[in-house]
Amino acid sequence: MKAVRTPRPGHRHSLGHEHEFEPQFGLPEVLPAGEKLLWQGSPQWQALAVEVFHARKLAFYFAVILALRAVFVLGDGGSVFDVVKSWAWLAPMAGIAVGIMLVLARLAARTTVYSITDRRVILRIGIVLTVAYNLPFKRIEAAGLMLRGKDGHGDLPITLKKGEQIAILQLWPHARPWHVVRPQPMLRGLKDAAQVGQILAAAWQASQDEVALPAVVRSEPRSAASHGVPGMPQAQAA
Repeated sequence: MKAVRTPRPGHRHSLGHEHEFEPQFGLPEVLPAGEKLLWQGSPQWQALAVEVFHARKLAFYFAVILALRAVFVLGDGGSVFDVVKSWAWLAPMAGIAVGIMLVLARLAARTTVYSITDRRVILRIGIVLTVAYNLPFKRIEAAGLMLRGKDGHGDLPITLKKGEQIAILQLWPHARPWHVVRPQPMLRGLKDAAQVGQILAAAWQASQDEVALPAVVRSEPRSAASHGVPGMPQAQAA
């Protein structure tokens, strides 16, 4: 799968992302004549913080450690002041660790742009080195919808055809978890994932010209609710 390097971020765009010298926002080049941009968006940084960088789990872990330390100090006859003193180095370390995860989530969301045209899916990703991946519909085997919250946010994993592969380290964190041998690009933390899925399905259907639509991969992480993308038939669980 071809990757196109794009210049590093430089100035602010109205959608909230920073970029410089892009011929068209979020794209490695101006779209060819006749190709239409159907949708463009970015991950929600809060979703990335919780689901990718696990900031909530990290905060809970440190909270448990701090609570246990307090129990031990009080059990040994210490005072509340002694408890606070015992937290002197651990509490700041916890705050820094969680803060780093939040900053990484914001940077990842800020530098990411997902685009869907009537011919392909494009991922412009990368905090330090910005890279754009073109995923033409003819190279896509399947698509899925993973809803992760009551607010409708979720992910769209994409299965590439055999022989079309992107290294997971190049994709991360825009890759489906636990799929290492055959990595799957994934549009993560989308605000209205089902609506984006419908746009992708409609674009795929129009591009196929009555050719069968791709199957939907349904084996998802336990934390995600799996659904088929409207307009695409469901396949057996992988």
